[in-house]
Amino acid sequence: MNTQPHRSNSSQMTPDSPAVETSRAKVAILLCTYNGSRFLGEQLESFVRQTHKNWVIYASDDGSNDDTLVVLNKYQQVLGKDRLILLSGPRQGFARNFLSLIKNRSIIADYFAFSDQDDIWFEDKLERSIAKAAIPRSTPALYCSRTRLISADKRVQGYSPLFSAAPEFANALVQSIAGANTMLINTQARELLAKTPDDAVIVAHDWLTYLLVTGCGGKVFYDPQPTLDYRQHSENLIGANNGLRDRLVRLAKMCTGRFSEWSTHNLRILKSFRPRLTPQSQQTMERFEQARQSSFFTRLYLMKKSGIYRQTLPGNISLFIAACLNRI
Repeated sequence: MNTQPHRSNSSQMTPDSPAVETSRAKVAILLCTYNGSRFLGEQLESFVRQTHKNWVIYASDDGSNDDTLVVLNKYQQVLGKDRLILLSGPRQGFARNFLSLIKNRSIIADYFAFSDQDDIWFEDKLERSIAKAAIPRSTPALYCSRTRLISADKRVQGYSPLFSAAPEFANALVQSIAGANTMLINTQARELLAKTPDDAVIVAHDWLTYLLVTGCGGKVFYDPQPTLDYRQHSENLIGANNGLRDRLVRLAKMCTGRFSEWSTHNLRILKSFRPRLTPQSQQTMERFEQARQSSFFTRLYLMKKSGIYRQTLPGNISLFIAACLNRI
């Protein structure tokens, strides 16, 4: 097993340079943990098995009171303190823990891979992610994918939804396209996320990433092929949301005002990024904002004019219903 990282030459590159050679790209695996000892070992083992070997794990523990730190210390002894770096989280919830890693300037890499504590990565996850996201460094890049769903005892239960519509800002305003556990971003996208206001209310960090990358002229690469086993169990903070019941729950949230509340939080963050948004993104956001404050027919007209959409027909039907009820 090769656990020694290759050196990255990213410090010698200018912002407009092509992405660093994929085989030598350094990846920071951003792992947030909290009482995850039950499955954490399998996740760490899947990192070790990666075909791309130049990675460093940054594990931010948010105050676990189980054996999570025992597991992390065990793997740190095997991998070395230069390959598994332990940090203390802010203890303000998962999104804040994640942002603490994004904003940590001591973490330097060519790419940043988000990780849950209970999944199992496919061996080529990093290699495939980097190959897709290897674009000039001046452009924010986000790679994400479908997931294969497994039970707590690793029985395959299906797959996350397959999306085919373009991953664009007009979609991001009303939908998150993929789970953070599949995501890999480049340094330019990391810089965007790092500028998130400290007092912002973050609905979901995967949704925020999708919004900022698309809104600021970045590229999103959605892979229809899964890159990991997404474990479904009673302790999941967020599940796969793949069944009929989950779709009905999402519709209920849209119609009762929960979705509107999420939109408000997202728009507050986006307003702080307004100078960085592309002209088209600014126009789309302004029409969406105006629609939320307009009377019935004007609201529907502006919603159509804004071009916002969800990835599936049922999703767009629920979006239309929410617009009619002014719950956007």
